[in-house]
Amino acid sequence: MDNERIKDVSALAVDREKVIVRTSIIGIITNVLLAAFKAAIGLISNSIAVTLDAVNNLSDALSSVITIIGAKLGAKKPDKKHPLGYGRIEYLSSMIVAAIVLYAGITSMVESIKKIIHPEAADYAMVSLIIIAVAIVVKLLLGRYVKKKGEKVNSGALVASGKDASFDAILSASVLASAIVFIIWGISLEAYVGAVISIVIIKAGIEMMIETLNDIIGQRGDAEMGQRIRKLLNEEPEVRGAYDLTLFNYGPDKYYGSVHMELPDTMTVDEVDVLTRKIMMKVYQETGVILTGIGVYSHNTKDDEAAQIRNAVQKVVLAHEWALQMHGFYADIEHKTMRFDVVISFDIDHQEAVEIMLREVRGLYPDYTIQIIPDIDAGD
Repeated sequence: MDNERIKDVSALAVDREKVIVRTSIIGIITNVLLAAFKAAIGLISNSIAVTLDAVNNLSDALSSVITIIGAKLGAKKPDKKHPLGYGRIEYLSSMIVAAIVLYAGITSMVESIKKIIHPEAADYAMVSLIIIAVAIVVKLLLGRYVKKKGEKVNSGALVASGKDASFDAILSASVLASAIVFIIWGISLEAYVGAVISIVIIKAGIEMMIETLNDIIGQRGDAEMGQRIRKLLNEEPEVRGAYDLTLFNYGPDKYYGSVHMELPDTMTVDEVDVLTRKIMMKVYQETGVILTGIGVYSHNTKDDEAAQIRNAVQKVVLAHEWALQMHGFYADIEHKTMRFDVVISFDIDHQEAVEIMLREVRGLYPDYTIQIIPDIDAGD
């Protein structure tokens, strides 16, 4: 049964790649056709806004090509040189897409400014207006389709492309509106609409670049994924709590992780070994996350005095707003030692926080040797 579940996870990765490629190809064909029609209309009608809209469609098509390349390369199997796989290539491809979008926006802005300084009258035909209207409908349908597929396979690139396509429809609608204004009142808004479109494209390029940089640098762990994993761990009757979960992202849907579990101090090493192996398999089957390390905290079960000490220490520690959580507490009454971890926010220097807690806890238990491990607030 376990082998079948593992095969299912691997099959999902293959299906994900196929969906991304197929959806991207549909986007490429649609955008190329739209770009060709709009470019022809723009040149015939001498409309800079329509021409720039065509350029935007062409950049969307190029973005889809790069998305395919990124998905293909990112799906390569791990090897000796890259044992954790090639998934992060998708982030590099996203960066290239962002650069293309940004370049298209800057180029469009330059051309729009030239048209504002040296205006040229546009000349629309009814056929041109009909084609632009059709393009709006096509873009709306394409955007909805691509976004839906992206959400289905958890592809940020496809979701972003779907949103971008829907937004393009709004931009095309603004071009159509400026054409109607010109036909009815003779007021040319071409260059100004082109400038607005350019600003929107530049903004989108910058946002894409920032988002991709955040992925490359490393962002806060996925809260929903973290909750799912903790729930799976806490379902085991021996587990008293799951803490210090850290997820390492190596591309979309490619996570490695580590976690600490609090277990009764009566468990043997053999029992802990069986439990951790069971949990590693369970988490992988249910989430696709590979837990590369599972640490263990010992939980006092033999001494009521240890529980009382824990409650007293916890009250003192969590009285500080910057102390978000205390866990992994263990007190050895015989040898007068205690140890515990505290999740500390970024609002205070961690060393300073530890010194404050040590001073306060020593005030309560001066005879004890105290060890406090500061944990980073890395997940929700």
